[in-house]
Amino acid sequence: MKLDKFDREILRVLQQDATVSMADLSQRVGLSHTPCWRRVKRMEAEGIILGKVTLLNSKKLNLGVSVFIYVTLKNHDGDSLTDFESAVQEIDEIVECHTTSGEKDYLLKVIVESIEEYEFLLKTKLTHLPLVDHVSSTFALKQVKNTTELPIKRQ
Repeated sequence: MKLDKFDREILRVLQQDATVSMADLSQRVGLSHTPCWRRVKRMEAEGIILGKVTLLNSKKLNLGVSVFIYVTLKNHDGDSLTDFESAVQEIDEIVECHTTSGEKDYLLKVIVESIEEYEFLLKTKLTHLPLVDHVSSTFALKQVKNTTELPIKRQ
């Protein structure tokens, strides 16, 4: 789907505030209400807009420990990868999972309350994921940037 300047501006505004009213959104992007609403609905139907969420402050929820984990699997056949990826979906503390190039197979991001909680998670769940051969953990010391906004070009 080709996005024009109005579509891109709608996406930029919605990324900053998904609770903006359609009236405010249409005014901010320079369209009348109905065409703006149609564009939003079209981008939802096309899967460009996946959903709307509420962002939470992890520190205020006592979830201040972020851990990045590289995982190497024993096997790389289709079933092994599928089994691992399915099992990852069941662990709430894993908030991101990416396949990676190079020596490691996956990069996980885990958010927990404490190092002790991470150790427990590691011993009871992470090392027991299907076909895990090696796990390497790195603790984030400070979050310098965190955004959910994609870099949509104005063109």
